[in-house]
Parts: sequence; C-alpha cells; structure tokens
Amino acid sequence: MAYTPPEIWTWDAESGGTWAKLNRPIAGPTHDTDLPVGEHPFQLYSLATPNGVKVTVLFEELLATGVTDAEYDAWLIRIQEGDQFGSGFVEVNPNSKIPALMDRSGPEPVRIFESGAILLHLAEKFDSFLGAPANRPEMLSWLFWQMGSAPYLGGGFGHFYAYAPEPMEYPINRFTMEVKRQLDVLNRTLADRRYLTGEDYTIADMANWAWYGQLALGRQYGAGTFLQVDTYEHVQRWAKEIDARPAVQRGRMVNRTFGEPEMQLHERHDASDFDTKTQDKVGDA
Repeated sequence: MAYTPPEIWTWDAESGGTWAKLNRPIAGPTHDTDLPVGEHPFQLYSLATPNGVKVTVLFEELLATGVTDAEYDAWLIRIQEGDQFGSGFVEVNPNSKIPALMDRSGPEPVRIFESGAILLHLAEKFDSFLGAPANRPEMLSWLFWQMGSAPYLGGGFGHFYAYAPEPMEYPINRFTMEVKRQLDVLNRTLADRRYLTGEDYTIADMANWAWYGQLALGRQYGAGTFLQVDTYEHVQRWAKEIDARPAVQRGRMVNRTFGEPEMQLHERHDASDFDTKTQDKVGDA
C-alpha cells in the first residue's frame, strides 16, 4: 500500500519492528537510576554492540601493551530494557546511546560520549594506536569514515534486513547497494595495505573492524551469504588478522549478553574476570 506522509508528523503509534518500544521522538530520562561506580580510573557503561566493542577492544589493547593506567570497570547497559534512558546514564550521554565513559583519572570526572570521541580521548591520553604522525590525517579520515558510513550498515541495512516488521524490497535494495559499495571501498584500500593507514594498527582499524570486520566474518545480521562477504578478499584477510589478536577476543566478550556463554562477560572489573566470570561459569548468577 502506498504511503502519503501527512503535512505534520505526529507520534501516535509505535513504528513496529524489534526496537519499537524503545523509540521515541524526544530526549531525556524516563526514570531515575544512579549509575554504579567501580574502583578503576575509567568507568564504561556499554553493551557489546559494534559501537561498544570498539571501546572495549581499545581498553584491552592498551592493557596488553602494559598501560596499567587504562584499567577500567565495564558496566552492562541493557538497551533492550531501556537502561540508557535512566537519569544517571543520560547525565553521561544526553543522547542515550552506548557506549558512555566517565574518565575519573583526574581531579574532576570527565564524561565522554560517542564511540569515536572515546577512542580519540583514550588514544591521545595514552599516546597509543594513533599511528605515525605523518599518517594522522589518513587515520582520522578512516576513523570518521566509519562514523559516517556505519549508520547505513546498522540503522539502514541492518534495520530493514533484520529488524523491520516485514521485508521491504526498496529499502533493503537501497541499503544493500550502499553496504556493498562500502565493502568495496575497504577492499580496494586494503589491497596494498596491511591496515587502513599502512603498517600501523590504529583506532581506525578497531572502529572499522567492529562493524565491517565482524560483518565480513559473518557476525552481523545473519547476512554474510546475502552480501557475499567472502568475495571481499582483502577485507577478509584484514578482518581475520585483527580477529586473531588476544586483546580483540577479550574486547568482544565484555558486556556481551548473546551468543556462546563462554564468550559472554556481562561485566568486567578485573582481568581475571575473563577466566572466572563468563556465563558458562556463572550462569545467571
């Protein structure tokens, strides 16, 4: 049935689909909830979506290189249950999206929201994973490419392919075309580079891997075959190399509430939690 938009849009019905009950056209908290605070310098409030994984991967990579000042507590925000609309979370991120970070390493706590801003804040603070200074413009370009491109993958393709109330040919075709174009952009770039800026593994790789690397590995939306991700050979090589890094494997586990129980670490407060507190060991405790 054809749809004719009204002269003025009004919010009088749920939009339908997986996230319908959480969507609303206004900001601000829906309930009063204080956020927990642990003992480490950084307090992360997140979920293991691609945007959340970017940040936990960086934390684990920093710790793996011996940056002990990057110790962090990772608290679970169950977005399916609306935790991101609690008053405490909204104080950290007025946009009510994960991840959100409180940096308590200085005399006054500092909030940082939006995953790209968090990556830059941490990388600059510890002067790590920024790549060679001469390549900084290239690194920043690929970091912000991901910020601008991934909404077409997630909110566009992912929504209409996996979460919409019913399949719709036009939006699926529209966003599939764009996602495949994006994969081709990455594939052509990685044809003669080990990483996105050359030989240096940077936050640009972490950000893009969380979205496009995991897509190439068949972990996004059950759409690997549909998108023929195996045909992007250079993206595949890059995705698998990053996926094999121990810090990346740990980062994927943090704040994860789905998939294999041994890959779910709902909260992370100490490095030993990876060995003792995954869901295969604690169950629903």
